Formats: sequence, C-alpha cells, structure tokens
Amino acid sequence: MAQVKSTNKDAYTLILEAIDVGVFKPGDRLVESDLAERFGVSRTPIREALQRLETQSLLARDGRSLIVSSLDHNQMAELYVVRTELEGLAARLAARHATNEEVRVLQDMVDADHKLVDDPSALARSNRRFHKQIHLASHNRYLVQQLDLVHRSMALMATTSIAAEGRGTDTLIEHQKIVDAIAARDEEGAYNALRDHISQAFVTRLKQESDG
Repeated sequence: MAQVKSTNKDAYTLILEAIDVGVFKPGDRLVESDLAERFGVSRTPIREALQRLETQSLLARDGRSLIVSSLDHNQMAELYVVRTELEGLAARLAARHATNEEVRVLQDMVDADHKLVDDPSALARSNRRFHKQIHLASHNRYLVQQLDLVHRSMALMATTSIAAEGRGTDTLIEHQKIVDAIAARDEEGAYNALRDHISQAFVTRLKQESDG
C-alpha cells in the first residue's frame, strides 16, 4: 500500500522522519502531490512542510522542484565541528545528571548492539538511539533541541560511517568508553570519550569521501 496514513504526526514530521531513515535520500525530488498521497494528508500541510524544510536547508531548489539537500565537503566539516562540541557537552552533562536508570539503559544498548555488528543499517539506527539517549540524559532541553537540529542535517549524508569495514566494532568499543565514563561520573572523561568518538567517525567519512 503506497499510502501511509497517520493521524498522530504532522506532515513536517512525516517527511523529516522519511529523510532521517533514508526513504528520501540526498538528490531525491519531492513532489507535493506524491507526498500527499503517500502520507494520506491534504496538499496544504505538505506544501507548508516543504517550505519549512527548505527554510531549514534540508531541501533545496532544483529549478522549480524541491530536492533533498546534500552536504559538500565544507558543510560536512562545519557540521562535524559543531556536532563534536555539542555531543561532548551532552556527555559531560550526562555524567553529572544522568540517573542510575539512564546509565543502565545506555549500557543495555551497548550490550544489545553487539548482535548488530554485521548489520550496518541496523547498527546505524541503534547508534542514533544511543546518542539520543545521551542527549536526554544531559537533562538540558536547549542542548537537546540544538542536537536535534544537528542530527537532522546528518541525515543529508548519503552513507553512514558505520558501514566502513571494521567501523561497527570500533563504534561499540568507543560507546563502551563513553558509558563507562558516564557511569563513573567522570565528566571530563565522558566529554573526551564522546569527542574522540565523533572525531573517529569524521575521519572515516573523509576516507569514504576520498575513496568515492
């Protein structure tokens, strides 16, 4: 069935989630009428959602059409600079504010992800959930909002760094270091562990870009 009816999510959220999970990829053309049919909503909220996404630079103009944006090298580098600092801050605050239950959830995520090492797509989705949990554990709503914006832009990258050979295993090792530091209430250690993790992911992406 082509139509995806949802009464709980608005058009903006539906399109944004489709971009985030890779249903719509960088360069894909988004047609108002097709989206209205797909999501089972009228064209007016779809039009408003597309305008909003264009304002946020998640969509770009290609003649009279709107396409999912892509990031050039400089944009990707700028995004990683911001992401590294904000993620590091989230880890620092998580080490300070996370409840014992939140730490347990993070550890359970790492433990469960060992089964996904050979499935890059599933591990990438789990990786997003892991980072989101750290954001929430920071207990700072404004930081969470900014990181949500950063991660929306991350969806504009055509591939995931986790898909690189050996990156899945390295990712889990790095995640464990982050969780260990948060559990130990080591704010500086958590900050550095998460910054190092993002830095390694960036290096992997640069190599993917050069190989491409």
